[in-house]
Amino acid sequence: MSNGPNRILDEFAKLMTDAAGAAQGVRREVETAFKAQAEKVLNSMDVVRREEFEAAREMAVKARAENKALTERIVALEAKIAELTGENAAAGGSDASPKPRAKK
Repeated sequence: MSNGPNRILDEFAKLMTDAAGAAQGVRREVETAFKAQAEKVLNSMDVVRREEFEAAREMAVKARAENKALTERIVALEAKIAELTGENAAAGGSDASPKPRAKK
């Protein structure tokens, strides 16, 4: 009866291996179900995806840089106009007289 304890240990090891495999299968199913549910909730919330956010952010950064460059160009052009017309650059080249107020 020397096989008795070894046989019991072998059966126990087999049982534990099967249990570990089943636990992994359950874990995968739970992860899949959780991911599907999370995606469903996020889609219903109208949340922006990371790729879309990054694309919009890059467009905003580019637009901001272009806006800054155009502002600098306008300032330089206004200064040149003021220089050519003999106006004070601090006045900004705008008409100093107030506009008439609208009648009510």
